[in-house]
Formats: sequence, C-alpha cells, structure tokens
Amino acid sequence: MNMKLTQFRIPFCLAALGLLGLTSVLPPVHAAAKMPPNILFIIMDDVGIDQMKSFGYGGTTPAAMPNIDTLANNGIRFRNNWSMPACSPSRAVFFEGRFPMRSHVNGALGPSDLANSMVSPFDYTPPKILREKNYTSGLFGKFHLGLQGNNPFGYSMVRSLGWDYYYGWLDETGDPSSIDTTAGGVGGPSPGNGKTYSCGFVPGSQFGGADTGACYQADGSCKNLTTTDAKNPPGRQCVESGGILNPDVSCVAAGTPMPANISAGFQNYNAHYVSPLDISDSTGKTQQVPPTDKRARTFRGVAPINSAIDWIKSRPANQPWMATVSFATDHTPLQPPPYDLLPADSEDSSGYDCADSSSWPVISNQMIEAMDKEIGRLLVSTGLASYKPDGTLLYDPKATHTMIVLVGDNGTLGNVVKAPFDPTRAKGTSYQTGVWVPLSVSGPLVVKPDRDVNHMTNIADIFQLFGEIGGVNVHKTVPWHVDSMALMPYLKNPGQPSIRKWNYNEMAPNLQANESVNGPCVMAGGASCSQIPVTKSVCEDNGGVWWGEGAQDSDDDGPGPVPLTYCCDVNQWLHTEADVPTDELPKINSLGSVGIRNQHYKVVHNTSKLYDDSTNRCYDYVSNELYEIDEAAPKPKLDYASKDLLADGFEALTANQKRNYKALEKKLSALNKSVVQCDGDGNLDMVVNQKDLDEWEKFSKINGGASSWYDFNLDGLTNESDRQIIVENFGNQCKPGKTTKAAAQAK
Repeated sequence: MNMKLTQFRIPFCLAALGLLGLTSVLPPVHAAAKMPPNILFIIMDDVGIDQMKSFGYGGTTPAAMPNIDTLANNGIRFRNNWSMPACSPSRAVFFEGRFPMRSHVNGALGPSDLANSMVSPFDYTPPKILREKNYTSGLFGKFHLGLQGNNPFGYSMVRSLGWDYYYGWLDETGDPSSIDTTAGGVGGPSPGNGKTYSCGFVPGSQFGGADTGACYQADGSCKNLTTTDAKNPPGRQCVESGGILNPDVSCVAAGTPMPANISAGFQNYNAHYVSPLDISDSTGKTQQVPPTDKRARTFRGVAPINSAIDWIKSRPANQPWMATVSFATDHTPLQPPPYDLLPADSEDSSGYDCADSSSWPVISNQMIEAMDKEIGRLLVSTGLASYKPDGTLLYDPKATHTMIVLVGDNGTLGNVVKAPFDPTRAKGTSYQTGVWVPLSVSGPLVVKPDRDVNHMTNIADIFQLFGEIGGVNVHKTVPWHVDSMALMPYLKNPGQPSIRKWNYNEMAPNLQANESVNGPCVMAGGASCSQIPVTKSVCEDNGGVWWGEGAQDSDDDGPGPVPLTYCCDVNQWLHTEADVPTDELPKINSLGSVGIRNQHYKVVHNTSKLYDDSTNRCYDYVSNELYEIDEAAPKPKLDYASKDLLADGFEALTANQKRNYKALEKKLSALNKSVVQCDGDGNLDMVVNQKDLDEWEKFSKINGGASSWYDFNLDGLTNESDRQIIVENFGNQCKPGKTTKAAAQAK
C-alpha cells in the first residue's frame, strides 16, 4: 500500500464546515415508539483477560474485582474476544467499526502523528448513529482517538466526532503524564530539598519521607497532618486530597504566602493525580481546566466517575443516553491509588519505588482494585445497583433499563502479566497475551445471564452492538464497509452458533510527516528494543532508555550517538562501537504485526527492521508464524515462541495444519484486497469531486493549514500540493481492489 498518498477511501458527505466550527454530520432525530435502553460503556486500560478471575484466569495473585465479577456473573462473558494490540487502534475500532487498515489509526497515538492517523470527523461514531434514536452521549476519561497537537479541531476534537459532552484528559501523548518526582516542588534541586519521590508523593519516614507536614491546597489553605496509619502517610493523604505536602514543618501563619516552590509546584502534572482536564459541553464551549483546579487534581480513577454520575443523573427520563467511562487504569506510569479505595487487607505500597518495575505487579493490582470499587460507586450512585448490608453489590439487570458493556482495550503490559500468559508477548504484540481481552455484556436484553460465549468476537463487533441496542442497523446506516459482526444474537439466544468464522488484529506505525517514525526505546535493562513508546518520557515511564530525538548523547553519559531512527540502528552501534556481542544485543520488537485466526489456528506476521552483524546492515523482515491455540481455563494453549508450527518450515506441517494455514492466508489476502485506496478523497465518500476541493479549501485555512485529513502527501501541511492531488484524480470513483492514477504511478 502506498503510504505517501491518501489513505482514505470510504464514503460520507460532509456538510459545510465553518473554518473554526465543528464537523458534526448527524442523522435526523426520530421519536421512538418505545425508548431503547440506555448504554453504559466501561473501558479498562491495559487490562487483558489474563487479569480476570471471573473469566477463569488471574494467576496466583489476581486483583480483587467483586463489582466487575458481579457484572460478569449477571451477564454474558465473551471469552474469546480480540482487540487490537494498542489503545488508539482499539478505541478507533470499537468507535467506528473499521479495522486500522481502513482508518489508519494504526498504533498508540503520539504528538508526532498526523491527523491522517486520527479518527476522521467524516466518519460515523456511536454518538452519530445513535442520535437517529434520540440518544445523547457523554464521554468521561481517556480519549486517545486524536491528539490536539496535529488535529485541526484542537481541544474541540471530541465534539467533532459527535459526543455531546466530554469530561476527561487531553494529555500531550493521550496517556497519563510522567510522575512528578518533586512531589509538587518539594523535592528536586533548590529551592526543593534535593530528594526525589518516585511515586509523586512524600512517603513515610521509614522510607525517607515524613510522618508529619503541612498540606497545602492551591487556594492557599493549609492543614497540618500527622501519621495515624503507617500505610497512609501524610504525603499520600495530601496528594489524594489534591494538595502538596511540605514535610516535617507546620503550616505558615494565616495571611502568609505558601512557600514559593510549593506555589510553583501546583503547576506540575503528576501522572494519575494531577491531569490536564478538558471539559466540552453541548453548547460547543470547551474549557481547559488549570492544574490548580481541584477537579484537575482528582485521581484519574475517581474524576471520570464523579462527572459521569452527575451527567447520568441529570438526563431527562424520556431520552436514552450513552455514557462512556474510559479509565486510564491500568496504564503506566503506575502509582498507588487512593488508600480508601483499597481492600482492608491490601499490601502497604506507600513506600514502593514506582520507578522499579518489580513493584508494578502489586501497584497494578491495587489500581485495578480501586477501579473496581469506583465502578461499584458508579452503579449505585446512578441507581443501577445497590449495596447489600455486607457491602457487596446487589445488581439485578432486569430491574434496569441500561445495558452495561465492559471491555479491556488491549492486552496487559508485560511487566504485570499473570501466569501462565506470556509477558514477552503482551501489550503491543499480536500474540494472545497482547490482544485477548475481557468483554462482558449485562442488562435487560440478556437472556439467561451468567453464561460464557466461547465463540470468536472482535471489539469491532461492539460498534454493531451499540447499534443493535439502539435499534440502528449500522451496515445500512454507515455507507461504507464496516468490519463489525453481530453480538445481539448471543444475548438473545443461549444456543447461538458462532457468527465469526475468523478473527483479526493489526498494528503498524502511525502516519508522521515525511515518513518519520517513533524513536527507539531500549527496555527491560537492555533485553529488548521497541518503537511503540511515542516520546522520551513515555519510554522512561515504561522503564526504558530513549535513543531517539531528545536523548542525551554519549558525552552526557547517555546511551550513544543520538538520535537514531530504528532499533536496528541501536544494535548496529552497540555491536560495532560498544563491542556488545551479538547474542547480548537487545531483541528488536516488531514495528508492525497482524494476527488472523480461525477456531483452532492462528497466523502471525511481524514486520521488523533487523540487524545483520555479518553485513553490518539493517534489513527488512516479515515473520511467518502458525500456532494452535485455545481458550481453556486456567491454562489456555497460547502462542509461545516455542510453539511456532512453522519453525521447521511449511513442509513440516501436517496436512490439517497446511489446510488451516492456507485458508488463513487466503482470508488475509482477501481482507487486504478489500481496502480501497482513493487518492484525493478526503471526506471518505470514495469520489474525488468538488466537495473535496471545497473541504480542502476550508482545512487549508484552519490551524494555519497544518495537519488535516486533506494532507494527502503526508508532509504535515494542507497546502497547494494536496490540492493538486485532488485535481489530478478529479472524477475518480474508487472501488475495492482498484488503485487510482497517482497510486499506480507511485508503484
């Protein structure tokens, strides 16, 4: 596929777009004879099926998830559900029903990625398709379908995709910011105390912190705190309240300004505790909440719940709603959550080193446990459940008018994977541990709840489920190819045969200006090198050493000559300049991958740039792998490296294995051929015409003519050269399997 030309090949006609307005092409509103159910969509971040005791796994130390278990046990557990390997492509898939090969949201978004790899405002999303049935839609928490840096709509991008209300975080990278190791300006160099606090708060004295101190709030108020519980020192109590602890001192006298370093520290973001909060309402108004605001200083596992509760409770009784609660749990950087959200017997994590990945399994469990408790609060506060006298959740789905869909966006981070799943083939890969995620559906439409569906499903099918719940046929409503298949028959019929005969996932580098890619990040003490981390800070938040743009050079005790482009460049330098033996070089993780499976077999192709020490050169490589897999609990048949059936070549396969391999390759080829490449078409209608010229004109003026979906040559600009591509292809009507004039010439 030619990546230098337009990647958009699907139909939709965009209404006129004001230069600073929002694109919102929505179906007409029709009054329904009977109001369809509300929809509560809960997204867990980096929580794979390996974590889930209710699905038969969880290893020897599963996180306690009583409320999630209650939902799963009162609904359907889809036990064979695939996601994409990373968060942005997964979210794009279940919010638009198309695989990344069609949308080009290929990997986790970063600040260098162009709008071409963000969800298009010309696309259909659940808020748009459900508006046909008079739904109103709110999104709370993580977004990561676009980033404001290269999105023409900036902070209004959530509303440009159809949501009526947004309350969440628009970090530079889309994921939590780095931990503030100064703990709000208390630590660090002068005027700080010279210390660092790896978890973003001052621990107790036994861990080099303090058992007393002055807890300042952004409004200047202050409260003296002293330890009453060694597991919950003043520094942790203070950060949980939105404050900053000045250790081992008392509050200044009334009327006296707080210390200058603490005052400045209130501008610092702090991973899950202090976030760049964005609020957008139905009037079109957007608000970037400063870090001094208490709402921005509320833990990420709590803030979206607070807002979702308020929004849901304010909905009119005669209008259906869809609320998406999108957690940042369990995404790095990991931090101990608010103490009050943990089980009584929880391990003391207040003195943990959050920079040490050996502490992450416990912190991960605690973050998931805190999320579970907040899900319970959400259900009870909105009247969907109640608490029994013993504090457990009482949930009767038939007594509600709300469907609850809960899913993990991709597999678990390798450092916290539960046995027997493979931590070396986890999040960011197309292997089972990277894409096998929990999906549960509960509510009044489920017949005979508390059952498992073992048939293959894909997160793309969630898009169709939203339509099925609301009474919208997405395949008729969306005027282009949708990769979704039905889920509702499984809800209605306990004996429903398998609908999917195959399943699919993929990941690749996102589109960046002039064919740039994310820099190399050497992980796990030098064991591997990945180009999934989008920036230096994200690399370091995941325990890595950055070799890309912005890394220190060797004169500053950095990794080597930087910046380098690919992991293979790192290996070349390590081998030739640092004399690192070949067998000790970092393992190079794939740049892209695809996985396709049927009931019993799975094909994986990984695309990489590898280093050949015999020629001292990098070369392109595509793996060819075949595995036999299943979903047995608690020990499933997984795609470990040692289980590759093609390791000894095609001829070593049995006749049955050969048949399955050929069938999967044929399906993969057909899927690739179904992609439409339509150069010069930016509004997804598969026709290059006057509408494209009109839209190019508008986007060429928005945001100074920077990145947009009309940047066909992928140089980061929407300018005359892009208009020329429209002119050269004017009149083309693109069809599956066809290439346009410019694409053919490029080949």
